[in-house]
Amino acid sequence: MTVFCWPARVYWEDTDGGGIVYYANYLRFLERARTEWLRALGYSQRALAQEAGVLFAVTSISVQYRRPARLDDELVVTCNPSLGGPATVRFEQQIHRGGIPRAAAGEELLVEADVRVACLDARTLRPKRLPEFLVNALSVKERS
Repeated sequence: MTVFCWPARVYWEDTDGGGIVYYANYLRFLERARTEWLRALGYSQRALAQEAGVLFAVTSISVQYRRPARLDDELVVTCNPSLGGPATVRFEQQIHRGGIPRAAAGEELLVEADVRVACLDARTLRPKRLPEFLVNALSVKERS
């Protein structure tokens, strides 16, 4: 599995009065990319909560803001997941300005983030082992 890329655009609601993306809104872009990565594997957060009884929660995040994104910018948000433990996934994520070829070349890096996500039992909110499909997908990625 290669690094997952998700395209986004900066809208007025993402910015401050000066047309610059408000720092906390980068977390929204990162979250949406992780959700779309999961969807690309064939699973929605809703289905996993209802059918498999699991939820995912961010337990830690480290963000480095390199350059500002601006109103109407096209962005590419990447996800590079790996197993963090029996109940956690680690995501190395980046936000680039421009299209996917530019992001692949590492140009215009705006944000870097290291995110840890825990798998939780939807009923008890206690840690729960990652679903087998996810362990398998991450194990295949790590072997390649």
